[in-house]
Amino acid sequence: QVQLVESGGGSVQVGGSLRLACTVRTRTFSNYMLGWYRQAPGKEREFVAAISRAGGNTYYADDVKGRFTISRDYAKNTVDLQMNSLKLEDTAIYYCAADLYRVGAEAKGGMSDWGKGTLVTVSS
Repeated sequence: QVQLVESGGGSVQVGGSLRLACTVRTRTFSNYMLGWYRQAPGKEREFVAAISRAGGNTYYADDVKGRFTISRDYAKNTVDLQMNSLKLEDTAIYYCAADLYRVGAEAKGGMSDWGKGTLVTVSS
């Protein structure tokens, strides 16, 4: 069983940076593939980034590649999303997610466990 709690959302201007954090409450942190997804107003939830169980492989949506970085900390049981060069279209609720069984690019299809989300607003 796993619980996910996001933090770090807020308001930022275009071109700015934000760092989202997710605390992953579980005794088996390293068994989970972890990811970040987002849902903009009026749109469906979409994949943003994912990181493998060992942390050696990362996956990104094309429109965030080179701007966002996902990382995980095995001592703190956290998964972070560093977001740089933010654009208006990055405005969304960002969700942390975890999955015991997904492998590699399968993460783009979604995960089994979700946090409640944190709002990121980018303004001009």
